[in-house]
Amino acid sequence: MQVVAATTLNFAMKTAVIIQARMASTRLPGKVLRTLAGATVLAHVIERCRAIRGADVVCCAVSDDRDSDPVAREAERVGAAVFRGSEHDVLDRYWQAANWLGADLVMRVTSDCPLVDPEVCDAVLDLQRSTGADYACNNMPPSWPHGLDCEACTFAWLTRAHREAVRPSEREHVTPFIRNHPEARKVNLPGPGGDAVHHRWTIDHPADFTFLTEIFSRLPPGRGGWHWQVPFGIVSAEPELAMINRGFDRYEGLRKSLAEDARRMQTGVNHGLDS
Repeated sequence: MQVVAATTLNFAMKTAVIIQARMASTRLPGKVLRTLAGATVLAHVIERCRAIRGADVVCCAVSDDRDSDPVAREAERVGAAVFRGSEHDVLDRYWQAANWLGADLVMRVTSDCPLVDPEVCDAVLDLQRSTGADYACNNMPPSWPHGLDCEACTFAWLTRAHREAVRPSEREHVTPFIRNHPEARKVNLPGPGGDAVHHRWTIDHPADFTFLTEIFSRLPPGRGGWHWQVPFGIVSAEPELAMINRGFDRYEGLRKSLAEDARRMQTGVNHGLDS
């Protein structure tokens, strides 16, 4: 009876996949509205996230600046719920969206990963549910191509992060507070490892868009090309493709935020984000 009750409670929990998106981008402005194989980058991400079996709702958390209005319209057109929130305090935007949705479990996906695999996302959700962990991901340590990253946390821990996180890196990148907290129970879904970890399937630079254009021109139509092994097979057969955008720092954005953390600590600046 206890097992049945626990299982029923688990299935009653609401799981929301929240995709963060905005128009602004330092290195490639408007990247989520660029077109790959006849659809925007954002449309590819949303369509794949809607295929995640363990998700009850897919929401696009769009920054509330007017420049991002086209992003919100595109998200609505593709069928995602849309929440508008802080452009720079992304953790607040996530928490507000999750609270609005009434989510118990939140999966985070970024809008610049058009090759995100629904089956990998499902495996991360299954891992969280089977272990009861507070946080589950597939990149601690990295063992998948960059662009398949996803993570899930309980709303309780997202709320704690929202209340207690103070560093710029924690507010901008949503989950560092949880990932680094000693009290959070964390699990990781291992990937294929090896050379796969060096492949870059996200879009942040012009070279990334060139690479993804080549990949999408080779993918089979429909869901037949969604499994991560399909693009991996393409780059394995044509290794020169992977050289188009190889060499960029996987953690470029996070490193910049960490540098801002250090600058604030050294100067004693306090703008409401520092303790």
